[in-house]
Amino acid sequence: QVQLVESGGGLVQAGGSLRLSCAASGRTFSSYVMGWFRQAPGKEREFVAAISWRLGSTRYADSVKGRFTISRDKAKNTVYLQMYGLKPEDTAVYYCAAGPDTNYYPSLSEKDYDYWGQGTQVTVSS
Repeated sequence: QVQLVESGGGLVQAGGSLRLSCAASGRTFSSYVMGWFRQAPGKEREFVAAISWRLGSTRYADSVKGRFTISRDKAKNTVYLQMYGLKPEDTAVYYCAAGPDTNYYPSLSEKDYDYWGQGTQVTVSS
């Protein structure tokens, strides 16, 4: 049974940083893409960042480029989202997701992700 467990969320002041973790288990993820999505209150879920487990290629939403970095630790089967320069508009529930790796650049569509974590809350105060 595939499990994705997020951690690392919390309350931070604007300009601060957080690192989210996503521990993956239940299968081999070497041919998968790992993504981070977020959903703010009253808004649709949106793509944040993704990484190919096998190639290490990454993709970012324009709104987080230069501030967020996605990485993976193969030995720990864990994906990270390092967030710097946080803004109040980054406040959301952040979800980790996994889907088949079919292209060099990871998909930004949630429809291409089969497995999802339960989410972790990130709140940025102004």
